[in-house]
Amino acid sequence: MILPRILLIAGSAREGALSVRLRDAARLEVDAAGAHTDVLDLRALDLPLYDGDLEAREGRPAGAQRLRDGLAQADGVLLVTPEYNGFPTPLVINAFDWLSRVPADGDRPAGLAATANKPLALLASSPGAWGGLRALGLLLQHVGGPFHLLVLPQQLALAKA
Repeated sequence: MILPRILLIAGSAREGALSVRLRDAARLEVDAAGAHTDVLDLRALDLPLYDGDLEAREGRPAGAQRLRDGLAQADGVLLVTPEYNGFPTPLVINAFDWLSRVPADGDRPAGLAATANKPLALLASSPGAWGGLRALGLLLQHVGGPFHLLVLPQQLALAKA
């Protein structure tokens, strides 16, 4: 039996981040359900703020290709975001902005193709009463659009985290 590969991503890079803790708790559940899990650290990708002039001058950073490769190898994605002033974190948005710029390379798909029709579970965590619900709605629009991820309708917004 082939186990499904689930890529887990936290939208915060801060030490002790609630989204990292929620991602890790979710990982225990996904592992217990029998899937193979991989964790991708967005901070480790070392992606500069997306800038078309920077891309033209220096090309795409290797971290964008690592993100594409991780997504291409996964059967599904679990993404946990905190909420910053009602929005998903710039770390998440920037990573997906760079991903959209990665072209196909040999047998590896373009960034947008690596996500097309791939199931995505969205979770959020926040110390506030809404639990990141506003960020989830905006993130759903972002990743469900050009990335064509299949966002699962069951989402979790962990309030007062």
